[in-house]
Order: sequence, then C-alpha cells, then structure tokens
Amino acid sequence: MDSINKTFVKEFILLGLSGYPTLEIVFFSLILVMYLVILIGNGLLIIASIFDSHLHTPMYFFLGNLSFLDICYTSSSVPSTLVSLISKKRNISFSGCAVQMFLGFAMGSTECFLLGMMAFDRYVAICNPLRYPVIMNKMVYVLMASVSWLSGGINSIVQTSLAMRLPFCGNNIINHFLCEILAVLKLACTDISLNIVTLAVSNMAFLVLPLLVIFFSYMFILYTILRMNSATGRRKAFSTCSAHLTVVIIFYGTIFFMYAKPKSQDHLENDNLQATEGLISMFYGVVTPMLNPIIYSLRNKDVKAAVKYVLNWKAVKQ
Repeated sequence: MDSINKTFVKEFILLGLSGYPTLEIVFFSLILVMYLVILIGNGLLIIASIFDSHLHTPMYFFLGNLSFLDICYTSSSVPSTLVSLISKKRNISFSGCAVQMFLGFAMGSTECFLLGMMAFDRYVAICNPLRYPVIMNKMVYVLMASVSWLSGGINSIVQTSLAMRLPFCGNNIINHFLCEILAVLKLACTDISLNIVTLAVSNMAFLVLPLLVIFFSYMFILYTILRMNSATGRRKAFSTCSAHLTVVIIFYGTIFFMYAKPKSQDHLENDNLQATEGLISMFYGVVTPMLNPIIYSLRNKDVKAAVKYVLNWKAVKQ
C-alpha cells in the first residue's frame, strides 16, 4: 500500500486566458453579446414553434428542442466564464466542477442524438412523403426526442461519476475555461484506463452512430432529389435540408477539430497553444448555439414568418 501522504484537491483553478488580460476583456465583450443573442434567438424560435400552428410539425418540434438545449448548454457554462473573465475569480469547487461537467456532457450527447433524429425526419419527409404523417406521428417524434434527452443524461451521469470518483492530488490547474472532462482526467493521480474505454464507447454511440444516420439519410435524400423531374421540387427539397445540414457541419466540424489535435493540457507552458484552446472552446460553446437560430431563420421561410409574427404580437401587446 502506498504510504505517501497525498493532499486531495477540494477545488480546481480554471486558467482560461489568464496570461492575456487584454484578450480577456475582448472575450468578455464578445461572449456576453453572443450569449444575449443565443437567449433571444433561441427563445424566439421556441416561442414561435409553440404558438404558431404552422410550425406544429416534427421538424420544428425537434428544432424547438435544439433551441432549448442550446440555451441550457450555454447557461451551464457562460455565466461562470463571464464572471471569471471580469472578476479574475478562477476557482471552482469540486462539486461545481462535477455539475458543470455533467450539464455540458449531457447537452452535447443529447444534441448529437437530436441532430440524427432530425436527419431521419428529413429522410422520411422527402423519400416517403405519403407515409410521413403515419411514420412521424406525434407519439413517435415525442418519443424520439425523449430518448435523446434520456440517453444523453444517462451517458453524462456515467462519464461524470467515473471521472469525479478519481483521486485528484497535487496539480489542480485546468488549462480551460470549463471543467472539460479530458482536461480534468489529466489531473487524476491514478490509472484512467476505464475512463478512456468508456469515453471511447460513448463517442461511438453518441458521435459516430448519429453521424452514420445523418450520412445515410442524406445519401438517400440526395438520390431522391436527383430523381425528381421538377426543378421547383428539387429546390424546395434542398431548402428544407440545407439549414440542418449546415448546423451538422458546424457542430461536428468543431468537435472533430477540437479532439483530433493534441490537447493543450500537455503543454501548459505554451501560451500560444493556450490561447488557441480558449478560442476553439469559445467557438464550440458559444458561436455554434448562436448560429443555430440564425441559420434556421435565414434559410427557412416558415421560421421567418413565425418569428416576425411573434415580434409583431409583442409589439402590439406593448
């Protein structure tokens, strides 16, 4: 038995951009503006999908879930990031870190499944339009969304529990804005093989599997569109898919860019790499949720009309 006396950490220190005070001010302003855009944009989409009867369809039901998820995801991390940037308060308690990790992992896992469900919905709508109301009835699409949320929550419980049960001793500095799971695992003073294996399984289930669903759905969609005789029909089919496909490319592109490169936690002395890590983290955590409502609003006439209706209704009420 190891007789060495170990001091176990009770809190972590999030470095963020501590070495760049000027950048911290810039980042604070940018993140604050983008967070407000996220709340307003996604909030309008949720309200529109609820009150506009034209949007009571599976696609807009999933879109409303995606907007709610983006609000929850950013609200679990952005406020604390803003506080650390403006007040220099960089410490986070052990339990606070666990909660932040759980919420971030749960929202990310759920979004992967939701994007896969939305691709399947588009596949049925375009490739089997006559059977669409039967296949994608209310019970089915509500169940699909519920499975996405439940599975994402269970996955996050497993990953967070396995990570936070580890002994952390000595170094408690996380070179990140958030309690990101890979950054936290680097600080454990014990074997993390089980964590790595479960993360690999999780990635297969929540990243690769939905991506395969999206890929094959769009292969069938493309095949169906190319067989259409009407140019108007082809344009309409493409327009209904373009917004979702754009969101998928941004979401998965950012994830693969983040995790396909060496992590900055291995090079704490490298200031340039630390700044790059912070920039990528901000893009993934704030820019993507901000772009979602903008993309769907710009590329979808129904959403545009519904949002205008909501804004006009509010103006009349005032």
